[in-house]
Amino acid sequence: MLAKRRWSVLAVAVALLAVLALSGWKYSERGSKNLAYVETGVASWYGPSFHGRKTASGERYNQNALTAAHKKLPLGSHVTVVNLDTGKKVNVEINDRGPYAAGRKIDLSKEAARRLGILDDGTSKVRIEATSQQLDPDGDGKPGTK
Repeated sequence: MLAKRRWSVLAVAVALLAVLALSGWKYSERGSKNLAYVETGVASWYGPSFHGRKTASGERYNQNALTAAHKKLPLGSHVTVVNLDTGKKVNVEINDRGPYAAGRKIDLSKEAARRLGILDDGTSKVRIEATSQQLDPDGDGKPGTK
């Protein structure tokens, strides 16, 4: 009888821990972000030779700004880029098209690459994340900014 009671208490305790663990995950930062876009791949950076040239958005490229080039994300949208090796994050504005090197997902400005710690290596595996609000920062219902 005592053994049966111990097993019952143990089963209830395990069930409560499972419920707490699952509900904790649901309400963690990751679960509440409501990501509208997630992509994993290789990031690279571009700098001095492009500094001052016009980007696809019409702005002048500034290697010291937090910007990036992406093939399909809306110009004017913002994304969070996470270095998967270090966990460092940076928020950038998409203001150009690219990268044009095979296998790359995003080209970062020199400053964004510095903040992610990839200046020396030149490339790194990253996760690109964006919420609906980041994809439509001016809130007009159309991706990007006017």
